[in-house]
Amino acid sequence: MTYSLLDHIDTPADLRRLEREQLPQLASELRAFLLDTISQTGGHFASNLGAVDLSIALHYVFNTPEDRLVWDVGHQSYPHKVLTGRKGQMHTMRKHGGLAGFPKREESQYDTFGVGHSSTSIGAALGMAEAALLKGEKRRAIAVIGDGSMTAGQAIEALFNAGHRDELDLLVILNDNEMSISPNVGAFNNYLAKLLSGKFYNGFRDVSGKVLDRLPSLKELAKKGEEHVKGFFTPASFFEELGFNYIGPIDGHDMDTLVTTLANIKELKGPQFLHVVTKKGQGYKLAVDDPVKYHAVTPFTPCDGMAGSKGAGKPTFTQIFGDWLCDMAAADPKLVGITPAMREGSGMVRFHAEYPKRYFDVGIAEQHAVTFAAGLACEGLKPVVAIYSTFLQRGYDQLVHDVALQNLDVTFAIDRAGLVGADGPTHAGSFDLSYLRCIPNMAVLAPADENECRQMLYTAYQHPGPAAVRYPRGSGMGIAVEKAMTGLAWGKGEIRRSGTRIAILSFGTLLGAALEAGETLDATVANMRFVKPLDCELIRQLAASHDLLVTLEENAVMGGAGSAVLECLAACGLPIPLLQLGLPDSWVEHGDQKQLLADCGLDAAGIVASVKKRQG
Repeated sequence: MTYSLLDHIDTPADLRRLEREQLPQLASELRAFLLDTISQTGGHFASNLGAVDLSIALHYVFNTPEDRLVWDVGHQSYPHKVLTGRKGQMHTMRKHGGLAGFPKREESQYDTFGVGHSSTSIGAALGMAEAALLKGEKRRAIAVIGDGSMTAGQAIEALFNAGHRDELDLLVILNDNEMSISPNVGAFNNYLAKLLSGKFYNGFRDVSGKVLDRLPSLKELAKKGEEHVKGFFTPASFFEELGFNYIGPIDGHDMDTLVTTLANIKELKGPQFLHVVTKKGQGYKLAVDDPVKYHAVTPFTPCDGMAGSKGAGKPTFTQIFGDWLCDMAAADPKLVGITPAMREGSGMVRFHAEYPKRYFDVGIAEQHAVTFAAGLACEGLKPVVAIYSTFLQRGYDQLVHDVALQNLDVTFAIDRAGLVGADGPTHAGSFDLSYLRCIPNMAVLAPADENECRQMLYTAYQHPGPAAVRYPRGSGMGIAVEKAMTGLAWGKGEIRRSGTRIAILSFGTLLGAALEAGETLDATVANMRFVKPLDCELIRQLAASHDLLVTLEENAVMGGAGSAVLECLAACGLPIPLLQLGLPDSWVEHGDQKQLLADCGLDAAGIVASVKKRQG
């Protein structure tokens, strides 16, 4: 497919040579291109369609990359990638060796800050703006943050730090894409935003401020009058109190208003806050009607949408957790479920529908989620925190100080443990076994299959203290899930295959690969189940009857389950050789999940090769 304007845009400099009247056509072409490419590759969809106009306007008005543009999370950065020389590579998005699904500094000079987790943009842009001051460089830093990301404490902390700095060239843009465009975001409000960002209004404010300095009472009266006028038309008071000049809200799909407002803001001094209202899925009705469903998509046919794109297939570990949570809630009225803004991703939609009063979405606030759970546990309730492994990292201090130190009864359902495929290293759960097992009072369980996941969740929930069950993204081996909930023997593993000389100690869902390798090597295979408490008795038995122990985990080798086994052997004075297999001490990039595991030597062939190499 050819595009009369987009095909000639290789850099933002090409974009800036267009006439302003051509920009709406470019936006239409860019949306059509995104629909064509993302429907083939999959990826984040609705939010990117909503950010097309804003992306064009930002690169049109500002001198990127000299002006630093920081995207929060990166779910809305695909238009930015297309406009910054990567249009020809978009078909490789999220594939092995292809473009990353998020901004990445190594990928382009226009990706000024690598992201993937939310609410970092304002702090990063503030750092860049401060650096410009210290280095005497004339440039602006712009943070584009979604409304969901504004729920995180880190974003608010950065706003508090940045305000009331008149010399700071910082612009924060709130891309408000969860609400529809309300009546006050119309022609008059766009006019008001242009006025508030224009030279006349700001010049008048600056000059009058100097004149009225000598007349404090009159100055205070004028200031109150200005605040009342702006507050009447805009929700400015909060950001104005933080020291930002608030502008908006404006229609994020009105290109003329966007360009005019941004051009005016470019001439202003001090921290600016622009509120832009966009619509997720803009330009594709199915995504507009159901932005949650079309937030992230697998390949689909544009004319049909996502209808019927997913077959029944095997249940995912996320679905198994969601079903267990509802069944456990039916059995125990003390159970409450907590998610930091990941209801769909963590499988809590059904729980929310069936137990709305016991469901708590705390927003993108992982620290608060953990401490909130601690408070509930103090009052005798039984909180279950559903959280991605990579996001729990953000609540680590609270996990240590507020939950484990007080030995509170909180269950952590840790999703996306291990590699996550196309989302890459920002979302990979590579470290949870390492960072959890070193905490006193903490129990850590790693199920090998679907049924064991359900039974482990029940086992962890019954444990009177903090316990975490970690499971991967996607489906398992296809093991049937028993409806009955049965507690597992606490801290005990099991032998799944008996062999000679070599014993493979498998932690988690790599058990299938371990069993396959065990057949080739005639090795004993143990499903260890518990990382903490570790089954040291089983380890001693295996050490006494084998020549080589091999630990297997989808976690960083450093400090992980294999390290726990090594510590056990040392404590018992057992000098048996140990081979630790797991994720390397390097970032595993995005790509097909099975291929990534093979690249790390964590498939059956890789296990066999590593063992044979160790044996010489």
